[in-house]
Amino acid sequence: MMCSQSSPDTQTASDEMFSQECQTPNVWGRLYSTKEKFPCLGLSDDEYTIGRAQDCKIKISYLEVKKDVLYTISKRHCKIVKATPEVYLEDYSFNGTYVNSEIIGRGKRRILKNNDQISLASPQFRVYVYVDASDGNGKFPEEVRSKYIITRELGAGAHGKVYLVFEKKSCERYAMKVVEKKHFDNIVGRNINNPDKVMAEVNILRRLKHPCIIQVKHVVDTPDALYIVLELMEGGELYDRIKCSRQLKEREAKLIFYQIVQAVKYLHDNQITHRDLKPENILLSSDERETLIKVSDFGLSKFVNSQSIMKTLCGTPLYVAPEVLETKGLGSYTKKVDIWSLGVILFVCLSGYYPFSAEYQPLTLNEQIMRGAYSFPARYWHGVSPDAIDLIRRMLTVDPEKRITADNILCHRWLQDRLLEKTFHELVKDQWPDSMYSRRSPPHKRPRLDEEDTHC
Repeated sequence: MMCSQSSPDTQTASDEMFSQECQTPNVWGRLYSTKEKFPCLGLSDDEYTIGRAQDCKIKISYLEVKKDVLYTISKRHCKIVKATPEVYLEDYSFNGTYVNSEIIGRGKRRILKNNDQISLASPQFRVYVYVDASDGNGKFPEEVRSKYIITRELGAGAHGKVYLVFEKKSCERYAMKVVEKKHFDNIVGRNINNPDKVMAEVNILRRLKHPCIIQVKHVVDTPDALYIVLELMEGGELYDRIKCSRQLKEREAKLIFYQIVQAVKYLHDNQITHRDLKPENILLSSDERETLIKVSDFGLSKFVNSQSIMKTLCGTPLYVAPEVLETKGLGSYTKKVDIWSLGVILFVCLSGYYPFSAEYQPLTLNEQIMRGAYSFPARYWHGVSPDAIDLIRRMLTVDPEKRITADNILCHRWLQDRLLEKTFHELVKDQWPDSMYSRRSPPHKRPRLDEEDTHC
């Protein structure tokens, strides 16, 4: 049986089918789709052939993939076989079948294990996660297990591990962050162990609606951990894109940066300071050059970010504002700390290196940041426009009172670009209707010269 994600008006029927499937005793495994147009499948027969041929039980067509990708998939590409007690994946393809990015080999087979990831024709073209129906995800609380199938680990950050999960009712994919409370000190711990305070913060997060901010779907609070279910982004982190490209072209960097600022402005307008902005916390929707981005890890900042800042100060404070360093993270500071981080992010996007580094002599890293000691060497910056450099200078201003605001960043001449705004509108139109877009993002009025000068 299948549970389609493709059409809202068939969702009810799909939900019912999936619910019935989950109650069927002979379902021994499930395939959860990692591609939007592929269906989720309950496995109850002994064999399932995957390929382009009409008689394949799992038939792949142009409805699921682009034509150029479709013809890299064989007519009978591979077969899943239930041979009690094992489950095998047999490879019949010309271009390869992969399990966890490792090729099986034509005419060979491999045992499938719980949470194995299946790719067709290329290790990058991941289509399914295999889940053993007998695996109960026992280490997760019942409130989580009753609603979600927890599959593979996507990564681990400062606050805990992130898992790929599937909602049982709809088969929709999400990311679930597990924040373990044992990592927090006594001051933070008193708040994070107070259910009323946690849920008050959660309710604030759920009310945030912006196309460039990760949506919080569900939070489960237990004595040991917070389980935060978030929308899933397929394109990875901005950090990885910069690392692979070494530096971004100015046009690409401008579109990404514009979206980040839109998100930060929205947070600031809602009296939320992110305090941990960096490329690792900027997620991309796809691998395309023009892609939607979303800012993550802003949530529950009252509980986790003070601890995060202290860890950062003990490590490498590459994105931390001077005023935070001066007080060793213990003082009070304003939204302007986010603006400084934005300046470092844009600098890194356009140049491929950090404005501050322990390798730059004779000043220490902290001294460089607190003095605002950075430069734009011509050999790295000759192709970057003066307007982009000017905006970076306004953001990387040591005195927070003189540092530019998010509103004035959007008014800066570097971002006065009709094609940029049109592209942004196209990227967000499905999540942000025209009426909402025009109401929340009016055409930016250029500030007067004296207004602009007060922030430089």
